[in-house]
Amino acid sequence: MHSKLRIGIVGAGGIVLHRHLPALLAMPEVEIVAVCNSTFASSQRFCREHLPHATPFKNWADLVALRELDAVWIGTPPYMHAPVTISALEAGRHVFCQARMAMNLEEALEMQVAARKRPHLVAMLCPPPHGMRGDLMMRQILEEKRVGRPHQVRVQSFSSNFLDGSAPAHWRQRIELSGINVLTLGIYVEVLQRWLGPIRAVTARAKTVYPERDGYEVRIPDMVSVLAEFDHGAEGVLEFSGVSAFAPADRLEIYGNRGTLHYDFSGDTITLGQVGERAAAVVEIPPAMERPWTVEKDFIAALKNPSAPRPHPNFDDGVAYMRVTQAVADSIAAECRVSI
Repeated sequence: MHSKLRIGIVGAGGIVLHRHLPALLAMPEVEIVAVCNSTFASSQRFCREHLPHATPFKNWADLVALRELDAVWIGTPPYMHAPVTISALEAGRHVFCQARMAMNLEEALEMQVAARKRPHLVAMLCPPPHGMRGDLMMRQILEEKRVGRPHQVRVQSFSSNFLDGSAPAHWRQRIELSGINVLTLGIYVEVLQRWLGPIRAVTARAKTVYPERDGYEVRIPDMVSVLAEFDHGAEGVLEFSGVSAFAPADRLEIYGNRGTLHYDFSGDTITLGQVGERAAAVVEIPPAMERPWTVEKDFIAALKNPSAPRPHPNFDDGVAYMRVTQAVADSIAAECRVSI
């Protein structure tokens, strides 16, 4: 490697500009040398406005093939994740890939195979910020069985993002760009499986409230309801909507034989009530247990020190949530229960 880690960006949209780029630019050991966006003009504009020393590229394959490049940072929608990731790994580049992992499970498995063939390369997916601050506290509460054995789980994630039926389809509503990824389903499946273990089966229903937008046939649902069966025996009701006016904050509820645990994702607030207590109370998260956003630093640290722990989520973690996302899509299509 050079004295600096040389990174090429494929897909320089809002998430890269506002979340990743400031953190990368703050690290003196990192140099962003190339950018390829959706068009060459936008690549040029991004470099001119934010990275004047970087080279704009018209084709992402040319960027990946750039000699002496250490890593590829992928910020595109899911439709490009698999081809860019696999090409980058084959070229010997480390990869950071934006979530959701891929268009479908088949592509995710191809990415996993490519990463496993090259264990010396770091392959990391972007984690969701949802629940990050209270992640360690939630794990501790559940590991200590302070609610006992969970038997019922409920997630509600409603928004009004797609309530205006006259608006054109967002890229997240375009199946050719997003694949089977629906609303915040994959995000919360990732969080749930981190806290509660694997989901082993799903039964799902969905509805597209506005099946046509500006002449485009929308095939990604506006609403999804999932009955989830966890390995440890708990049953879950997971509800997602992009067409809910005045929607409440995203919320997780876990009910066990010894108590109840709630997580409010808008304020990262944990509430715990145990049998025998008069009421549930907010759980204070000690500063030492707060998990900050260090995603970019975690990736770069792994590149600098090959013996350091590999950052998560890795591609195995991604395949784990893509299995559930695929099962939900299959259940909706076949109108039946699907085992995972």
